Amino acid sequence: MSSKTLIAVVGPTAIGKTRLGIDLAKHFQTEIISADSRQFFKEMKIGTAVPSAEELKAVPHHFIQHKSIFEPYSVGDFEKEAIVLLDTLFKKKDVVVMVGGSGLYVDAVVKGLDEFPKIDPKTRDHLNQKFNEKGLSYLQEELKSKDPEYFEIVDTDNPHRLIRALEVCIEANQPYSSFLKQKKKQRAFNSAYVGIHADREIIYDRINQRVDLMMEAGLLDEAKELYPNRDLNALQTVGYRELFEYFDGGITLDFAVAEIKKNTRRFAKRQLTWLRKNESILWVEHDTEPTKVLKKVERHLLHNMDG
Repeated sequence: MSSKTLIAVVGPTAIGKTRLGIDLAKHFQTEIISADSRQFFKEMKIGTAVPSAEELKAVPHHFIQHKSIFEPYSVGDFEKEAIVLLDTLFKKKDVVVMVGGSGLYVDAVVKGLDEFPKIDPKTRDHLNQKFNEKGLSYLQEELKSKDPEYFEIVDTDNPHRLIRALEVCIEANQPYSSFLKQKKKQRAFNSAYVGIHADREIIYDRINQRVDLMMEAGLLDEAKELYPNRDLNALQTVGYRELFEYFDGGITLDFAVAEIKKNTRRFAKRQLTWLRKNESILWVEHDTEPTKVLKKVERHLLHNMDG
């Protein structure tokens, strides 16, 4: 068994993954790989809760604001680049920490991506046409019907994700979720998941506070600059979509902010649904003293290696 270990810090949005990741990275004298699929983009700083300048200085971080929203960047691209980087980091480190709000991106590195069928461009064009004619609700209803299991965990407000799942359902004639259960790839390192737990009321309260802080930090101006590019895949993201609707004149600013909070809470619920399927996660309470968390993680790693 390899002596190299990747620790994946997971949990719902706004729960404190960044802080725990830095504590672990300092303890193990190592570096952090971000697996947050929206923090990759340099134009989206405030609305994606990118770590502060002080946090980024505390330990080396990778995959944060390294891409532009105008560059296509998929989970497959991330998997390949992260594995190459891990090969390099593990030459000098025994442990690397990965911090992720995107369960699919974390699992892509730990377990590998599934092999999906090739998609006929006509299928994608047809779904895009239906989306343009009938709107988001059409895609949501279609996916709910064809794959209720994946519908529970996907961001149902992101048309690109819905179309991707539907085109696989159609081409393979089987649910998209069935492709998420394929055999795990062999990696040249061990992996361990550490999840941060809190009661739902605490998670929701933290989300509400974070949205208020984002607005104070200038999210409205950031969204205004991005508004002309609103159709880009990267911008199909909670926090931006609602403000774009406000700029369209469809809703008030107060309502937009309330919608950001509501949709972020829905997103957190889907994150937890994804994580609950993973029985190997070591869960720690959000308010546990850092030294106690570190001891728990060290015991967990030793147990994993013994096992």
